[in-house]
Amino acid sequence: MIQNETRERFLLDMVEHLAGAEIFEVHFFAPRRVSGVERGVAVVAARLPDDAPPDNAGEPAPDEPAAEPAPAPEDSPDALVAAESAAATDDSPYAPEPDAADPAPAMPERYTVLTATYKHTLKGPERGKWEVSVRAEADAPLVTVDQVVRGVQRRAEDTDEVERLTGDEIRAVVHARQPAAG
Repeated sequence: MIQNETRERFLLDMVEHLAGAEIFEVHFFAPRRVSGVERGVAVVAARLPDDAPPDNAGEPAPDEPAAEPAPAPEDSPDALVAAESAAATDDSPYAPEPDAADPAPAMPERYTVLTATYKHTLKGPERGKWEVSVRAEADAPLVTVDQVVRGVQRRAEDTDEVERLTGDEIRAVVHARQPAAG
């Protein structure tokens, strides 16, 4: 299910950051090592509790008025969501099945799309240092999340397979790591 200990550690830290959230799926990209530092990225689809957003640096404080959103740059997560949604194909596991009897299909359920990252220092004076960040980026249906993941992989020319875990698989990993009740 989980390819290695680092990925499992990353997943468990993500779950901790998203305490109270209902995680539907996580897409892990292959980690990259540069100059003794390993970095990993995952895209998460979850339903967050109303009272506990994840680490959202740059978000206005509750008593601070929200500024008008700036136009999204071409590579921003919102632009990627829009572009990949427009390019959605039928080979996605979430592609809707056409229904001729329903002239106005219901809007698909939307999830919060998050980017989770880790940085693990492998060499040097900070050897062993581990940092995890989870940030809300957008909201979208699962078919769009799947297309964004494929698009990011394609643009990064990443030939490694993206590992996808479902909510049930995530809960199984978390449950297996919990101490037995005694």
